[in-house]
Amino acid sequence: MAYQTVNPANNKLIKEYPSHTDADVEAALSTADALYHSDWSKGSMDKRLAVLHKLADLIDSRTEELAKIASEEMGKLIAQSRGEVKLCAQIARYYADNAKQFLAPVKYPSEMGEAWVEHHPIGVVMAVEPWNFPYYQLMRVLAPNLAAGNPVIAKHASIVPHCAESFAHLVREAGAPDGAWTNLFISSDQVATIIADDRVQGAALTGSEKAGSIVAAQAAKHIKKSTLELGGNDVFVVLDDADLEKAVKIGVNARLANAGQVCTAAKRFILHEKVAEQFLEKYTEAFRNIRIGDPLDESTRLGPLSSKDALETLTKQVDEAVKNGATLHYGGKPVQREGSFFEPTILTNITRDNPAYFEEFFGPVAQIYVVKNDDEAVKLANDSHYGLGGAVFSKDIDRAKKMASKIETGMVWINWLTDTAAELPFGGVKRSGYGRELSDLGIKEFVNQKLVVIRR
Repeated sequence: MAYQTVNPANNKLIKEYPSHTDADVEAALSTADALYHSDWSKGSMDKRLAVLHKLADLIDSRTEELAKIASEEMGKLIAQSRGEVKLCAQIARYYADNAKQFLAPVKYPSEMGEAWVEHHPIGVVMAVEPWNFPYYQLMRVLAPNLAAGNPVIAKHASIVPHCAESFAHLVREAGAPDGAWTNLFISSDQVATIIADDRVQGAALTGSEKAGSIVAAQAAKHIKKSTLELGGNDVFVVLDDADLEKAVKIGVNARLANAGQVCTAAKRFILHEKVAEQFLEKYTEAFRNIRIGDPLDESTRLGPLSSKDALETLTKQVDEAVKNGATLHYGGKPVQREGSFFEPTILTNITRDNPAYFEEFFGPVAQIYVVKNDDEAVKLANDSHYGLGGAVFSKDIDRAKKMASKIETGMVWINWLTDTAAELPFGGVKRSGYGRELSDLGIKEFVNQKLVVIRR
């Protein structure tokens, strides 16, 4: 697969990048493995944390430059790109400040003797990452593993090579030695070879269900730990006592941010029948007023999809949904202009036998469902192959909390969209994957939790 930068706002090729050879892969493995067996990984954490502090400062100082690269390469609105860059600095700083505490020995009271668990790096980790958050996805893997002492080899998505290269240069500039983070422009076959290599001890993937199943199978075949963050079909539940103005405003952002290309974007809007008509009316009006345009223009509210392929896939999905009985309430077509733009779209009357009911729509397409009560809402929410995030809107917090506890996902937000922060664990269940990133949980995914006991 060719690694190239194509601006999705006009589909013009900016630059092509040569792929790395098998010899490059071997050199990367050898360097990463040597680093793991050195004092960098095995010695004091202080030097590694100093790199994360420097990296955070570097990212903060280059917010505008990095944001522009992301917006031109995958179409993210410039303000959202800035937000992503700032979040990366926050994650680096968070692990620089907290990793020592997270990986400190933990005592276990026991009649067997004095017992504690230590945390040690396990070795080289292979990371396969997607294009939709081209820096954040990398930082989620880098920061905890750098702190823990695991060298990382990364294969980024083929449509964001400039972001991948920029990130690798920043890590090097921050003082990380060769092998701590290696960016490779490689094929899926080369990824499989790396995972199979004895020098590699883990695999982390964020991406599609299909890619996740391939990487997980390869890791399992070679008895390697893996973590997966895959697709989502997140619900956005609006109960009859919700603040409708707030729910509509946040609901628009929850569906259209990053042109709807977010694993945790609100995709299924589950509305209580008492407020459904009113919500849909306000929501449709909000979609009608969305300004579509150049992602570098500060006034744009909806930019392009990431590529021509993404546009074609979404167009087919919407057409199929309608063909199978869904009502096209609003939008539903590519925008007639240069670039990979798709109209903000609302689908209603989706029945369970419609393939759209279970699919993830990676773009600005909202599905509307109407329910009679809380139990119906929960049942519909859980009738999904996915289980990543979700949101519940209600003025009655106890009622919302009860519903949140019953929804089968890795994350639920009350009166807000599914969001992320360095200190909060991120991940899902079912076909949305397993394992957690960020927070104290994320740093412990790829460490040896070693028990030591002194028998008196």
